[in-house]
Amino acid sequence: MELLRQFIDLFLHLDQHLSQIISDYGTWTYAILFLIIFVETGVVVMPFLPGDSLLFAAGAFAATGVLNIWVLLVLLFIAAFLGDTLNYTIGDYFGPKVFKRDYRFLKREYLLKTQAFYEKHGGKTIIFARFIPIIRTFAPFVAGVGTMKYSKFISYNIIGGLIWVVGFTVAGFVFGNIPAVKKNFSFVIFGIILISILPPIIEIVKQRLSPKH
Repeated sequence: MELLRQFIDLFLHLDQHLSQIISDYGTWTYAILFLIIFVETGVVVMPFLPGDSLLFAAGAFAATGVLNIWVLLVLLFIAAFLGDTLNYTIGDYFGPKVFKRDYRFLKREYLLKTQAFYEKHGGKTIIFARFIPIIRTFAPFVAGVGTMKYSKFISYNIIGGLIWVVGFTVAGFVFGNIPAVKKNFSFVIFGIILISILPPIIEIVKQRLSPKH
């Protein structure tokens, strides 16, 4: 329960935590941000890190001058690209056997949901999934498990990574320091999380309400 409380606090007060990191680690903050984005996208058992909101918060701090927006964009895109590439490689290594049972740190349920999403949207899943927590982490893994060739995957990986990193970071840079946003930063972060998880929730509701044949 305490761990859950800390986890929620991390999300809702991300600006305060990031401010403390910048104060404590200075230039090393770039490496810490790189690592978080890389791990969230690249380690299939770590899908719950605050990717979207972290990008937005980093952009907001860049607007104040304590971080460089261009360094952020380049480094975090590389982190996102390498993360998805690692995840694809891991999926390719393990192959279809991962769908057969649960593993300690790898839920079969998440894999099957991502596979269904992938079957519906095809290769564009790699792009769409960037904006959906959990599926963002599992999509490249499932692509590696499946039949998507790496030459095809890499183009979706680049496009998705660019749109995701640039979109959220620049949004934070432009809007993050507007007084109303700054004053209600926790609510903004909560809104980002809510918008991110809305598509899969809508999809689940539609499936539940659709007539079964």
